[in-house]
Amino acid sequence: MSSKEKRRRVGILGTGDFARALAKRLFFSGYDVILGSRKPEKKAIYAMDQCLCNVQVLSIEECIKSASIIFLAVHFDNVKELLTEHVVKLEGKIIIDVSNRERPSSVTSNAELVQKMVPGCIVVKAFNVISAYAMENDYNSSSKQVFIASNSENARDVVANIAKDMNFRPVDFGGLFAARRIEKHPLRLFPEWKGPLGFAVCVFIVWLIFLIYIYFIEESVYKWEQLFVKVLNKAFCMTGITTLSVTYLASSFATMVQIYYGTKHIRFSRWLDKWLKNRKQLGLLSFALISIHVIMSVLTMSPTYLSSWYHSTTITIPANLTVPLQLKQTAWMNWKGEAACLVGIIAYVVLSFICATTFPSVTDTLNWREWRFAQSKMGHAALLLSVGHVLVMGIPGWLSKPHLIYKSITFLCLIIPWITLLVKLVFSFPLVDRYVMKLRKGWERREKNCTADCARSVTNEVYASFDMNAGKRKACTDACTCPDDPMPMMNFGSSISIIASGKGQLENIPSL
Repeated sequence: MSSKEKRRRVGILGTGDFARALAKRLFFSGYDVILGSRKPEKKAIYAMDQCLCNVQVLSIEECIKSASIIFLAVHFDNVKELLTEHVVKLEGKIIIDVSNRERPSSVTSNAELVQKMVPGCIVVKAFNVISAYAMENDYNSSSKQVFIASNSENARDVVANIAKDMNFRPVDFGGLFAARRIEKHPLRLFPEWKGPLGFAVCVFIVWLIFLIYIYFIEESVYKWEQLFVKVLNKAFCMTGITTLSVTYLASSFATMVQIYYGTKHIRFSRWLDKWLKNRKQLGLLSFALISIHVIMSVLTMSPTYLSSWYHSTTITIPANLTVPLQLKQTAWMNWKGEAACLVGIIAYVVLSFICATTFPSVTDTLNWREWRFAQSKMGHAALLLSVGHVLVMGIPGWLSKPHLIYKSITFLCLIIPWITLLVKLVFSFPLVDRYVMKLRKGWERREKNCTADCARSVTNEVYASFDMNAGKRKACTDACTCPDDPMPMMNFGSSISIIASGKGQLENIPSL
């Protein structure tokens, strides 16, 4: 048997950029590749890339006949015209749809439309999240995921093996209806960052308006040209510490919910669930804001901008001098400036270390206890040091004008951090900590009344007596439906997902 006959044959309908990249990747992964074109005599693909000289270019009909696994790599506008001509020949074959949509749809997917066009074939949605460039050039891509969806488990296994041969990591999404979610993936634009970024921008605007009011409108403390560095630096600092405190406040809120219901088997509210899932983004944004504050502070580190940080020297020149007068002035930091710098530098170093632990290369070297220590214990320590940095700068002003403390920016920006640290301190008490740990190990205070309807049906194992009236079904569906899918999950599966999500969301420590 020749080496070519030993290769498993696959067909690719289309000769565009992605089809050629896919053919090249498949060939070097040990497959015999056939490209299908409407005008094969005019498609000299080997002239475009010499690596494709061993790839045959046949007609659409010959390509379909020669392979049992066919990649559909043509623009979706031409799919219907292409497939309807060969419906009979595609019977029983596996068609891998790699197309993407221009706009997301929750009603149907391209793969489901292909399945309707050719009902006798087995359609698999895969490879649409891999770009043509990565397909052709990035061979060190074992971390790249290939999402796979199909109604045939055997077809999903076949495509998963192909993805592994191509040095990709397959992820089984289940039935073909999941193709809707897979096709939404390439259309997303940092969806997990929209909420945290919007929150940070709103907080920054609020602090900036407050600073402009107290420094420019109520009193003319600064000149308007100082707005770009001097005033904005304060806004970045206040927004950074607010965002950092909010990052670690989410887990405390979740703990309160579990204590209130007396169980961990309860689904959090949607706003709390999103808050918990966005902690990593909030932490990274706070680190970025604090980094900007550090850079701006270095630029303005002088007695002109930070007069309260330096010793002042008063020089009196007497009148009617008869000899030359030499003046020598030396200014250095006082205790306030040195203490604020020291605490601020330590806090920033700790934050930098926490941020470094979120890198995949670093995370892979840490065990669970080390990662949790870095993200939780050191995170709260960094917040405490940040509070100390602000206190060093603010306390002298509070003591000199206690009646105006409510206008002090150093006092106002510490309200949320104080709440975060105070709640964390309360939960750290041995009595409270033991109770919380007891709940997280599965103990329930009121087993029958504390869980959601879906979870309760599983816990009590009373599927036969489960109340199937409309109100109960609606409550269960509202609690268990995936927000991205119009089709609700099965009740029993949804209840299990509630139990898992209620535990996992709280125990997932925020990452910077």
